[in-house]
Amino acid sequence: MTKELRIENLRVAIGGKEILRGVNLTIRQGEVHALMGPNGSGKSTLSYAIMGHPNYEVLDGSVTLDGRDILTMEPDERAKAGLFLAFQYPTAIPGVTVANFLRHAVTNVRNPERKEGEDLIPMRDFRKELHQQMDELGMDHDFARRYLNEGFSGGEKKRAEILQLSMLRPAFAILDETDSGLDIDAVRIVSEGVNRIAAKNSTGVLVITHYERILTYIKPQFVHILFGGQIVENGGPELVKQLEKDGYDWVRERYPEAAQTEEALELAAKQQHVQAGVRQPSELRATPPPATSPSRPIASTTQT
Repeated sequence: MTKELRIENLRVAIGGKEILRGVNLTIRQGEVHALMGPNGSGKSTLSYAIMGHPNYEVLDGSVTLDGRDILTMEPDERAKAGLFLAFQYPTAIPGVTVANFLRHAVTNVRNPERKEGEDLIPMRDFRKELHQQMDELGMDHDFARRYLNEGFSGGEKKRAEILQLSMLRPAFAILDETDSGLDIDAVRIVSEGVNRIAAKNSTGVLVITHYERILTYIKPQFVHILFGGQIVENGGPELVKQLEKDGYDWVRERYPEAAQTEEALELAAKQQHVQAGVRQPSELRATPPPATSPSRPIASTTQT
């Protein structure tokens, strides 16, 4: 049976300021959706609220995954339930290698009842799968020995996120402006990885962006425009072409009340991420291992 992620009348505030004002969206496994909107429209607010960031207050509405209320779950429980968020600005975790992070995360996602201290996924099985996924993404195996996101270029950070996506095999993946700061070659490589994973694992994908270029490579069946804290337009690829041609002026003309709200949200957005302190990738994945001293890697048994 196909799972679905259903968002109904979701209202979210940060710092006492209401950002989302009744968002409705349903994504089914295997579907690719694009959520577009100008800066400050609430796109990232939606992603962090879904994943349970503590600074985002849900005022009303519901988010369910296959009928289960995820708003009552802790962030790591949401990850175990099948949600994945690729961050716009992934945070470095000194002392934790990519391989060690992934081995813990994969174990916790595939064995949600695992208790602290219980065995991880067998190293031989993990290494075989990791190398296979890295080969499919065109990544050097030595990449897994590096500390997570430490000294990574923008493209390397995004490819590390796509590697996590391929290993965790979530039911639903939210890609929050994953094309931000990437050159066209990196956008293409990341997009090819997303397309491969979505097709292989029947993953439901929500691509959040305000650029059209990534949608040249990731082909959404459904496109939504978030404006003034609400989804005001639903359609298909034709919406992308219209935005590319005319920008958001026609949206402002069609929805004047939302346009007024959008101006207020744009001002609030300048303070939004500072107030939220969005620097917690470990909370929004399955629980990772503790960091060791940055001067040396995790024990060699976890290296690949």
